[in-house]
Amino acid sequence: MTFEVKKHVPSAAQRAYLQRGLAQPGGKLPLFDAAGQQIDPRTIKACIEQGWAEPWFSNPLKPDWLVCKLTAAGRSALAVAEPAAAKVQAMKPPTKATIRL
Repeated sequence: MTFEVKKHVPSAAQRAYLQRGLAQPGGKLPLFDAAGQQIDPRTIKACIEQGWAEPWFSNPLKPDWLVCKLTAAGRSALAVAEPAAAKVQAMKPPTKATIRL
């Protein structure tokens, strides 16, 4: 009997969250998305459980906030996820070009 080991790939929400840490000092991950909305704690916890993120420090003013940083495993997961995301994008039909008069 053989068992197949599945490599987990971040979901779109997880990938968006993790990618934000690539350009930050120390790989600091955001608490809020680009629209100013708080990142779903389930997304953050799932990334921690996969080893893609790790708690960085606790915020004494907001102890319920998960301040995390990107891990080496998170960087690797993003590298694996990028080709998969590119394949999905390539499969989408082209959009109509905007014609300006």
